[in-house]
Amino acid sequence: MKAIAVIFAIVVALFFVDRVALWMERRGWIYWRHSKASPGALGNAFLQVQSLLEPDKQALLEVRQDEHAEEAESGDPPKPGDADTDDEGDKAK
Repeated sequence: MKAIAVIFAIVVALFFVDRVALWMERRGWIYWRHSKASPGALGNAFLQVQSLLEPDKQALLEVRQDEHAEEAESGDPPKPGDADTDDEGDKAK
């Protein structure tokens, strides 16, 4: 009987963790079930960590960030498949 209570408590806890994670996803804090990170986001995150261990990677990270900033500032339309846009081409919030 005690094992059933423990399993039930774990299921309830996982349900509440899922609810909190969905709320955080709606706020834009994390990616959970409904939205996905852009493909370059994970690579840039690993590069940031690697730049702490290998200082020469810092220059590469700065170049990537500068290129992204230049793309955002240019008046050109976004590239097809850009993760920062919604279906109508407007910037996602």
